[in-house]
Amino acid sequence: MNTKKVSIILLIMLSLNAFSQTKTKEKEGWKKSGDITLTLAQSSFSNWIKGGENSIAANGLINYNFNYKKSKNVWDTKLIMAYGLSQISGETKKTDDRFEINSVYGYQASKLWYYSAFANFKTQFTDGYDYSVTPNIITSKLFAPAYLSFGPGMLWKKSDNLHMNFAPATSKMTIVNDDVLSAAGAYGVDPGKKFRYEVGMAVNGYYKFNLMKNVSLENILDLYSNYLKNPQNVDVSYQMNMVMTVNKYISANLGLQFLYDDDALQDLQFKEVFGLGFNAKL
Repeated sequence: MNTKKVSIILLIMLSLNAFSQTKTKEKEGWKKSGDITLTLAQSSFSNWIKGGENSIAANGLINYNFNYKKSKNVWDTKLIMAYGLSQISGETKKTDDRFEINSVYGYQASKLWYYSAFANFKTQFTDGYDYSVTPNIITSKLFAPAYLSFGPGMLWKKSDNLHMNFAPATSKMTIVNDDVLSAAGAYGVDPGKKFRYEVGMAVNGYYKFNLMKNVSLENILDLYSNYLKNPQNVDVSYQMNMVMTVNKYISANLGLQFLYDDDALQDLQFKEVFGLGFNAKL
């Protein structure tokens, strides 16, 4: 993606700080928080002349945070697990499938800056298909792809809900552990290879705030530039999770994700999930 567009996205995310000016003193030790959300949708038709197909859909999400602070040490870890299915006229399709864990350790260098080391791992649970062709073609599997990134850097951290890590010497490994996908050179690996190594610059940002009393907005931004090949083509992943609480157990949930990775697809990918769901605090 063009670096000018990336800069605009980054500036928009940083500008969100204007919504939150309350300063709170964070306690030392472990702090754990998270949500389990189940979103359901259903439609049914009988003698409906305008058309329509019977359908049912379900999406589950676990979003959990582990935050540690003691003296000059901070350690933040986020776990995201999501899975969704829809059934339309008896045909079942996958609508969401994510497993991601991101962890960053920091040792305080000044008031808001920390020497840091981070690690990130992403993959999925089950096979993914291209539903536009018959028979459906498998496009992804567990560990095909999987991404592992890690490296040293500097962490700017205002709070558990607002921080950004800069890692100028990041190692990124792409794994495609499937013979067919590997032979096709999927996800940027050389045809026949199941592993690709890159080194580059990673920027990871996180900001969560309350848009209003019962509405929280979580923003997750990941940028990566590969020094070894086309460094101007920055990989971008932006996730926005909005939770609109109705009561203790029910909420409306909106999830957006923008993804650009020219090794996988030379176009912007977009996903949106919205529904009324059951929510439980962890």
